[in-house]
Amino acid sequence: MSAHGVVNPATEEVIGTVDLCDAASTDAAIERSHKAFSAWRAVSPGDRARLLRRFAEGVDANLEELAQLEVANSGHTISNARWEAGNVRDVLNYYAAAPERLIGQQIPVPGGVDVTFHEPLGVVGVIVPWNFPMPIAGWGFAPALAAGNTVVLKPAELTPLTAIRIGEIAREAGIPEDVLQILPGRGAVVGQRFVDHPLVRKIVFTGSTAVGKQVMAGCAAHVKRVTLELGGKNANIIFADADLERAAATAPYGVFDNAGQDCCARSRILVQRSVFDRFLELFEPAVNGVVVGDPAAEATEMGPLISAEHRSRVAGYLNETTVAFQGDCPDGPGFWFPPTVVLPASNSERVVTEEVFGPIVTVTAFDDESDAIALANDTEYGLSGSIWTTNVGRALRVARAVEAGNLSVNSHSSVRYWTPFGGVKQSGLGRELGPDALHAFTETKNVFIATD
Repeated sequence: MSAHGVVNPATEEVIGTVDLCDAASTDAAIERSHKAFSAWRAVSPGDRARLLRRFAEGVDANLEELAQLEVANSGHTISNARWEAGNVRDVLNYYAAAPERLIGQQIPVPGGVDVTFHEPLGVVGVIVPWNFPMPIAGWGFAPALAAGNTVVLKPAELTPLTAIRIGEIAREAGIPEDVLQILPGRGAVVGQRFVDHPLVRKIVFTGSTAVGKQVMAGCAAHVKRVTLELGGKNANIIFADADLERAAATAPYGVFDNAGQDCCARSRILVQRSVFDRFLELFEPAVNGVVVGDPAAEATEMGPLISAEHRSRVAGYLNETTVAFQGDCPDGPGFWFPPTVVLPASNSERVVTEEVFGPIVTVTAFDDESDAIALANDTEYGLSGSIWTTNVGRALRVARAVEAGNLSVNSHSSVRYWTPFGGVKQSGLGRELGPDALHAFTETKNVFIATD
C-alpha cells in the first residue's frame, strides 16, 4: 500500500492521507467478499431489510458530518453535500424494502409447476467517480446488498473520504465487515482487478466514456455483467413559447451546479431564433447572480473545480471559441473557474462536441422543432436534457424524439431515486435506481418441477 494526500480543492491544502490498496490487497479483499457471500445471501429477507434500514439510520445520524467531510474533500457546496448524504440515506431506505419483495413468477406449463427465482450474483465491484462520491456509491451498493450480493467499492483517488466513513457507518449498523468493503486505490490497480478477477461477477462503473469502453472490453473477456453510466453532452432546448424568464433564471443551475462537473449538466443551450437575443438579455444577469465562493458558506451556489489539472483542461476550451460573458469567482488559493457562456461559431467546435465537465455553456440558435431535435441529437452522448415549452404536444413529441435516457420538461430534474436513471448511445448501458435496478444485481433462475 502507498499513502495518498487528499487535497481540499477550495484551499489547496492537504486535509488527510489515505492508504491506497495495491493489487495483492485488492485480491485479498475480493476473496474475503466471496467467502462472505454465502452467509450474506442466507440472511433472511426481513433481517437483511432491517440491517439496511439501520444502515440508513446511521447515515442520517451522521448526515452533517458526512456533508462537511464532502465539502472539504470535494469542494461541494454545503447545501449540495447535505442533499447527497441524504440521498444515500434515502436510497438505502428505498432498497431496504426490496429483500422481502424480490419475488419470482409461477408460469403455467404442462406436466408440472414452473417457478422463477432472482438469485444474487456474488461479488459486485462498484467503481465511483470523484464528482458525486456519496450518491453514486449508494446507487451501486444499496440495491446490490439488498439483492444478497457482497460489494467491493473503489472510490476515486481524489475523493475517498466520505466513502471510507460510510463503510465505517455500515459496520456500526451491523453490516458484516466483508460484505461491504471500501478499497481506496488507483483505477489502473484496484479498478482493473475488479474487472479482471474472476470472483467479481458484476461491475458498476460511473466515469468517462473512454474508460468505460475499457471496462466493458475487460468485462467481455470474462462474460461479466456491467452497468455503465458515462459521459453526457446534454441539450437544454428553449422554444419561443416557453416562459423565457423562468427558463433563463434556471438555466445557470442546470449547467453550473457542482461547477459543471456533472454528466447531466445541460451544457448546450438551444434557443429558438426568434427569442435568441431576448434569452441572452435575461440569461446574463442570471449567470452573474450565481454565487461562487467558499463551499462551506450557506449562501454559496457553486464551488471550485476538483483539481488544478482539471481546471487547466477546462480553461483550454476557451482558446478556440468566443466568450459572450462570465460570472465572478474568487482569487487566490483554490481551483476556481467562473461561470462562462460562449457563442460558438460552428457546431464543430470542441466546446460543442466534447464533454467539458466544467462551468462552460454554449448557446446556439435553432429555427424550428425539427432543427432543435437534430441539434440535440448531434452528439455521441445521450444521457439527459431539458425541454422548455408551454405546448404539451410539442413537449411529448420532442421528448420522444430526443435520444436521451432522462429528460425534463420545464425543469432540470434528472435524478429521483425511485425512478430509473441511465443513458443511451455512448452515455452508458443499463439503468440505476428505481424499481428495476434490483434485477440488474440478480440472475433469473427457472425451475421446472414435474408432477406427472
